[in-house]
Amino acid sequence: MRIALISALMLSSGVAFISLETHADEGQWQPYQMPSIADKLSERGIDIPAKQLADLTQYPMNAVVGLGYCTASFVSPQGLVVTNHHCAYRAIQYNSKKEHNYIADGFLATSKTDEPSAGPNERLYITEAVTNVSEQVTQDLSQDPLVRYEEIQSNRKSLIKSCESDDNYRCSVRSFHSGLEYYLIKQLIIRDVRLVYAPPKSVGAFGGDIDNYEYPRHAGDFTFLRAYVGKDGQPAAYAEDNVPFKPKSYLKINADGVKAGDGVFVAGYPGSTSRYRLTSELKFASDWLYPTLASRYQLRIDTIEAMGDSSSEIEIKYAGTLASMANRMKKYNGLLDGFKATDIAGIKQSREDDFKQWLATDKTYQTYQGKLDQLERLLSKKRIESQTRYYFENAQSSTLLAAANKLYRLSKEKTKPDAEREEGYQERDMKMFKARLKRIDASFDISVDKALWLQDLQAYKAQDNRVAALDAMLIDNQESASLSEKLDGLYSLTSLTNQDKRLAWMDAEADVFETSADPFIRLAVALFDTNMAQEKDKKTLAGQLSQARPDYMKAIIAYYQANDWPVYPDANGTLRITYGMVDGYQSKDALYKQPFTHLEGITAKHTGVAPFNMPQKVLDAIKEQRYGSHKVASVIHDPSTWLCRLFSCLDKPEAFNSVPVNFLSSVDTTGGNSGSPVFNGKGELVGLNFDSTYEAITKDWFFNPTITRAIHVDFRYILWMMDEVDHADNLIAELDLVRN
Repeated sequence: MRIALISALMLSSGVAFISLETHADEGQWQPYQMPSIADKLSERGIDIPAKQLADLTQYPMNAVVGLGYCTASFVSPQGLVVTNHHCAYRAIQYNSKKEHNYIADGFLATSKTDEPSAGPNERLYITEAVTNVSEQVTQDLSQDPLVRYEEIQSNRKSLIKSCESDDNYRCSVRSFHSGLEYYLIKQLIIRDVRLVYAPPKSVGAFGGDIDNYEYPRHAGDFTFLRAYVGKDGQPAAYAEDNVPFKPKSYLKINADGVKAGDGVFVAGYPGSTSRYRLTSELKFASDWLYPTLASRYQLRIDTIEAMGDSSSEIEIKYAGTLASMANRMKKYNGLLDGFKATDIAGIKQSREDDFKQWLATDKTYQTYQGKLDQLERLLSKKRIESQTRYYFENAQSSTLLAAANKLYRLSKEKTKPDAEREEGYQERDMKMFKARLKRIDASFDISVDKALWLQDLQAYKAQDNRVAALDAMLIDNQESASLSEKLDGLYSLTSLTNQDKRLAWMDAEADVFETSADPFIRLAVALFDTNMAQEKDKKTLAGQLSQARPDYMKAIIAYYQANDWPVYPDANGTLRITYGMVDGYQSKDALYKQPFTHLEGITAKHTGVAPFNMPQKVLDAIKEQRYGSHKVASVIHDPSTWLCRLFSCLDKPEAFNSVPVNFLSSVDTTGGNSGSPVFNGKGELVGLNFDSTYEAITKDWFFNPTITRAIHVDFRYILWMMDEVDHADNLIAELDLVRN
């Protein structure tokens, strides 16, 4: 996978930039793997010792935190945390009302007493230890698929229970390399998270969905939160007299930033990739799964936007949901476009064919061809079952029905010993279970919920994989009322819209559910047996795959090693490190995309109409060139040192003379890396990861170093916004700013 790439362009600013890559920056590495790639880090100019990056108790890794869906990092000794604006969107939404719309206007707390709760569900997770527990999870497993699955879960829960002897910690056992390895992850939980500073949406999401996954970008995608704990320094639920958390370390911020060609690395919690999946799995995703999901998301987006146009309350309540849906839909469409533009299936098939030839000649793995065939048969079965269940599962998409399903399931699980309960229904889960039920009110409207549910029910009616219990309750009723009218009846008669009554169901016994007249509770009871039967089928298949997948991964890892290719696990939401360099790329439209954008690009894009409606205060600061100490003369290194070897230096490159807004790098990121700190070679914070280029979306399946680029908010832009625009002097004083 070694390449020689030369990309050049006379930039609009007059800067000619050359990218010379000697190797691909591929890999979402587990921290413990860093010493094994120390030479590659050094080649990229990353000077911080690899052993230090492998140690989660040392700077900078002990300052990197998870939000459960994004990444963030500590940037002050007073628990100040920085992440993306879109990662903190629900916290901003939670605090937005008609009288103060922080989504539209932004928010700045000038003192700690003004920092409101980010919401009952918001958490910070600080990973303190990662331990290989593969042997404890997989030893002496049954050959019966369902029993095998349950034994794996039992072993995992036993390890988790032992790890969580302290209530302040949340532990999990994650599968790596598709069940070949398991790691126990121990995380400190911060339960009191507060909103500190967020720019308006017109800054944080400048360009909106139009610019999503596109470049050049000019998004101020940043927000500051703060972690609070009890007076004893221990994690605690929100209380007015809680105090700021004191992290073990916090990131130094390099106010001079980076230049083109500089080495950088990113630490964070990437969600999911599929690089070791088989070609048949990619084709299923390309031919059926992604088009189906994208179509549904588009329909739901159109519905929410239309209803939000006539109601500011709906617009605020569903702002976070809408942003999440739009992002997912564009990603699916990007994947589909990427599969068309580049024959990813053909590339993977070619490699798969080569892998099979290698299997036939390698003495150790010659017998694995039969195991590969078995895996393909199981995957075919999984695809059929997924398609069969898809519409029935969507037909239960109502927020209130989903809550009723979980509440009735809880009543059943509570009759079992805690260790035997399903994950999500154990005592350790009850605080979050309750918080989710409370959170419903913040992003729920009956009219929207009904409209979205009705769409899913109509799609269910239009296909053949029907479920008798659902049909009997809603579809095949002989009454003359339309389906829409039937749903009106359900919403009008339920008590689940009342938070107190909804929470009271957590303590109800199963027989109370089974005799209830509440229509959503009745529907949940009626669908329970079918849902459990389908869950059993899923578990049985998962048990079969828990044998077939690890065997495949043993062979594929050996094959990669034989070819001297990087071996790292697919992303699974756990802490990873990736490295690369600040670099542009040749885009799909044959233009070379420069690594940096600047403030003048904002005024060039501004139209005054969303999503290109930058606030006047920002436009004024740019017009008056109030750049302060954040102005950058050049974003390339001294041309005399290397550029003149390739081009004539008689014409000096035009100076940058602006504040960098966003920049590109070749680091290997995906969803979940949003908000991840971008470090320079010394381990100093220089930016926040927030997106990828459109051409790079297919990296979830195949890493193409030529076009794979991540997009980052330059921290110099964040500091400029804080200093020259919003005058967040109290926060700037907390930061540890360094210069080169």
